[in-house]
Amino acid sequence: MKYKLSDICSFRKGKVEVENLNTKNYISTENMLPNKCGIIKASSLPSVALTQEYKNGDILVSNIRPYFKKIWKAKYDGGCSNDVLVFVAKSNTDRNFLYYVLADDNFFTYSMTTSKGTKMPRGDKTSIMQYEVPMIDLQTQKKIASILKSFDEKIELNNVINNNLPPHPCNARIAAKQRRQTPKPDECLHTDGKVSDRGSNEGAAEQFLSILAA
Repeated sequence: MKYKLSDICSFRKGKVEVENLNTKNYISTENMLPNKCGIIKASSLPSVALTQEYKNGDILVSNIRPYFKKIWKAKYDGGCSNDVLVFVAKSNTDRNFLYYVLADDNFFTYSMTTSKGTKMPRGDKTSIMQYEVPMIDLQTQKKIASILKSFDEKIELNNVINNNLPPHPCNARIAAKQRRQTPKPDECLHTDGKVSDRGSNEGAAEQFLSILAA
């Protein structure tokens, strides 16, 4: 069975005063990175008095040119531009699970298919909430999200190690070993719909992916 996206989440509607924001907690499509790579610091704040708010744990998705796959799970409260959609998980949905549902390539493809405009297509908010998602109980959602999150954390740690190693042959070998022991980004759910074959719980994640693809 399937849910509509509207059954498991909603759009946040609150506003926040721009004077209470800074370049770290203000998010726009410009400082969201493509291919699900998170965010960087904003270059400036908007000139308006109020803007869309988000809360810690919300899922932010750029609604301009969905094919860029810009998504971020908020780690603190802040504000964002109106071109960024803010998804809030409902009581029947784990927030991390919601992130992986929205980070799936199928969701971005759907958003692009139902978008409006040609030069700068925007996702249609009404259509987006009609997107079908698997009907999975909360406990299983948390288990799946925990498995997938552990893969992401290994990748993130590997990237941090590699980015901080000085150019030395020994360090190069260490980095290569880390890469072999860490799932590749294109083996994770939120890149191309695959999951790493490492770990003892890959069956649960693969089951989730097969449900998503059904």
